[in-house]
Amino acid sequence: MAEKLKTAVVGIGKVTDLHSAALANLKESEFAAVCSRSKDKAGDYAARFGVKAYTDVAEMVSKEKIDVAIICTPHPNHRISTLAALEAGAHVLIEKPFASSLEDCDVMLEASRKHGKEIGVVGQRRWYRPALRVKEAIDSGKIGKTIFGTINMLGWREKWYYESDPWRGTWKGEGGGVLVNQAPHQLDLLQWYMGEIDELYGLWSNLNHPYIEVEDTANAIIKFKNGGVANIIVTNSQKPGIFGKVQVHGENGASVGVQTEGGAMFIAGMTNILEPPINDLWTIPGEENMLERWVKEDSGFFNALKNPMEYFHERQIEDFLQAILDGRPPLITGEDGRVTVEIFTAIYRSTRDNKPVKWPLVPENKGDFDGRL
Repeated sequence: MAEKLKTAVVGIGKVTDLHSAALANLKESEFAAVCSRSKDKAGDYAARFGVKAYTDVAEMVSKEKIDVAIICTPHPNHRISTLAALEAGAHVLIEKPFASSLEDCDVMLEASRKHGKEIGVVGQRRWYRPALRVKEAIDSGKIGKTIFGTINMLGWREKWYYESDPWRGTWKGEGGGVLVNQAPHQLDLLQWYMGEIDELYGLWSNLNHPYIEVEDTANAIIKFKNGGVANIIVTNSQKPGIFGKVQVHGENGASVGVQTEGGAMFIAGMTNILEPPINDLWTIPGEENMLERWVKEDSGFFNALKNPMEYFHERQIEDFLQAILDGRPPLITGEDGRVTVEIFTAIYRSTRDNKPVKWPLVPENKGDFDGRL
């Protein structure tokens, strides 16, 4: 079995450098090519990493015999790039969110099955030490059944952020606002911790960004199949952007939580992380006094990293490549990515119809982009 996989990136955006650096560093990767619709951009970018430049995904995968392609295009373009890579013979890892519509999700998942290729979605915050510690506590039964969860993500985006790329802040170009772009990491953690969803009631709004089409704020209540419930509060309307937290409470009364963001929300290629991720809540009997130690250790580890976001992207890409080599699913699958798309789609539909939305969700053809328009 091969010890290295030939790898490539598709799309040259603000997050691409994180993926390219990982592909250049990992022992499982032979970074071979980059693809962009712009020949000049592809050429300049490829020269930085000493790889080949292409403007056609299928041609790149076929000519370079690419094993794994990472898709870094704007969200509504994930489908076309993913299908081209899968059909040409590559496994595919997609930057979050998996897609901007359920129809795109299902077409990509079906193509993955048809061509016998693995497909995954980026959610590198699962590899944060505090986030893993929450999952391990739940899986080991330390809090009993998960009965209540919360997402509190109070963020901010300036006007210059939306002006930094022409597709930002538009339904057609981005597919949504805070739900589609900023919240998927927290939505992924919540469903990873809480389990299968039964139904959701939600609302979205644009509170203080009148120059964009999409939502800057959303709220939802989720009921899970195990009987548990959760509240979601996500926003880009709170300046300067205070924190992002995911907390889970168990039937035995114990609670665990992770603050994934603090100080201000990270913007790939634009800003740095201000505060390290920490466990902000921990009341498991016998472990209450561990919190101060974990915060100190985790903060020290995170702050010592040369580039934390590059490091954690590298950990997820390493898992994806090793999954291909081992013939196992990656930690975050395409199906996991679809759940996140279901959550934000349900909030759009619930706002449109003013009623709860039941699971599972299927694509609609009402001409209103799943309730967004």
